[in-house]
Amino acid sequence: MKKINFYPILILLITLISCRTDEYINREETESGLAQPENTAIKGFYLLNEGNMGSNKATLDFFDYTTGTYHRNIYAEINPNVVKELGDVGNDIRIYGSKLYAVINVSNKIEVLDARTAKRIKTINLENCRYLTFKNGKVYASSYAGPVSVNPNAPLGKVVEIDTASLTIQRSAVVGYQPEEMEIVGNSLFVANSGGYKFPDYDKTVSVVDLNSFTETSKIEVAVNLHRVKKDSYGDLYVTSRGDYYNIPSSLFVIDAATGQIKKDFHIPVSEMTIVNDKLYYYGNEFNYNTHSYKKTFGIINVKTEQVISNTMIGQEYIDAVKTPYGIAVNPVTEDIYITDARNYVSTGYVYCFDKSGHFKWKTEGGNIPAHFTFLYK
Repeated sequence: MKKINFYPILILLITLISCRTDEYINREETESGLAQPENTAIKGFYLLNEGNMGSNKATLDFFDYTTGTYHRNIYAEINPNVVKELGDVGNDIRIYGSKLYAVINVSNKIEVLDARTAKRIKTINLENCRYLTFKNGKVYASSYAGPVSVNPNAPLGKVVEIDTASLTIQRSAVVGYQPEEMEIVGNSLFVANSGGYKFPDYDKTVSVVDLNSFTETSKIEVAVNLHRVKKDSYGDLYVTSRGDYYNIPSSLFVIDAATGQIKKDFHIPVSEMTIVNDKLYYYGNEFNYNTHSYKKTFGIINVKTEQVISNTMIGQEYIDAVKTPYGIAVNPVTEDIYITDARNYVSTGYVYCFDKSGHFKWKTEGGNIPAHFTFLYK
């Protein structure tokens, strides 16, 4: 998504609005020989390319570990009768059970696909939908509950519960303003609220939704303009704040899910993160209007000790090469690291692969703004 460098909320808006091979998928655009074939529990990964807002260019790629082959833009070929293809701005992608769920933000829908064939099963309409999480046969999706518009009177957001059998919305709960990522700990759904449309009056809270009553029972005040939420294995939530792009820096916080207490502020700018095998891998690409510059950071945190164990993740050569880091994933089996580069948000982006020590393995073109990963198990 193209960033506009004259008004912070426009940056926020545009950033926010943000299978198998052989008999399963016949693809037109492939790149073979990227890596040696791997035989593990993971078949491959899907990558959702966001596409520049307003261009209807969200696309879906697939990397097959068993052949070392990268397949681009598979959705259009597998679903040739779908008008406008995948849609406008892919914002999240997850596999749950046998289904693949893709959030297409500006098209106001969640596309449900067969996880192995990538064939469309159903479209679920949800206005300004954002992110997904799952539990006990249910999908939970966050929604801004209003149009894409900077508006001090923007409505409170919501989360909805979708049944995975009928693929229909069953319940809805009001949360904070412009809700983003979510996690479930026990019987509570934690929702990061950004308030991005209400600039400069950002939201500062994480909503806590009881899954039995499906109502917001409390709020945890953290910091302005919240975005990412990831849970560890120890009852804690890692929550990111984007800051205000001027004087309040972005940062990463640890919250005790049981008490709602903030345990730690890392004072690290984090744009995206993933937790694998007790390690939190992150990158930051923080823009500041006072300096009119971006600050890139990469690192790894041990979530058991809550200590930074590395202030880097890849070599300096590749830190310099990745112009605009935009997505990150780590293979749970091999711990290979994947980082995407959105470049200038208009040109084709890149996907980089590094081994668990941060050594370069391969690089390939993705789509326009490659961003969101999900792993397909055999």
